[in-house]
Amino acid sequence: MSQVALPHDAKAGPTKPEIRAVALDKLALTPADHLVEVGSCTGAVTVAAARRAGRVTALERKPDRLSVTERNLAANDYDAEVSLRAAEAPDGIPDDADAAFLGGSRNFEAVLDRVVDSDATRVVMNVSRVEVAGDAIEAFREREILDEVLQVQVSHGYELAGATSFDSENPVYVVVGRDGDEDGEPTAAATDGSSAG
Repeated sequence: MSQVALPHDAKAGPTKPEIRAVALDKLALTPADHLVEVGSCTGAVTVAAARRAGRVTALERKPDRLSVTERNLAANDYDAEVSLRAAEAPDGIPDDADAAFLGGSRNFEAVLDRVVDSDATRVVMNVSRVEVAGDAIEAFREREILDEVLQVQVSHGYELAGATSFDSENPVYVVVGRDGDEDGEPTAAATDGSSAG
């Protein structure tokens, strides 16, 4: 499929394509999955997930951003059933989600509690601030779902004086949680406290 098109601006940067690719890979979505996205903003993750999952529920608390999500969805091709909800999480999180993506840090502990109580077995949270990343890692660990933590740094090349130089994006922390392996047993990170972070 084509790249995600984002012709409409939400006055907040979308999750960058490279970060989306990592987050979606960690969510391991299949056409049988229902993903809930908390904080859809531009809809970049919503569109990308709708190309992998069978159902996507996108929550956004700001009506103007939800409108941007809707308009950006209309500018893209995808196969999933997509539902948009004007709600501040944890309100609006469906019970039957298989996976969850948290694009923002507002109320994230209450959101994690709700996700853990739902059917979701996978959760990914992207964080750009170090202090919030530390809090998120600890929150995942306390709920015994911490699987791994990644710090993703992307640099884009540009021409400088006839040669190539690089312009770096800010790093993003990708906190990955799973409630257990395929047999329902907790992962090693959840049971022994070890993690990549």
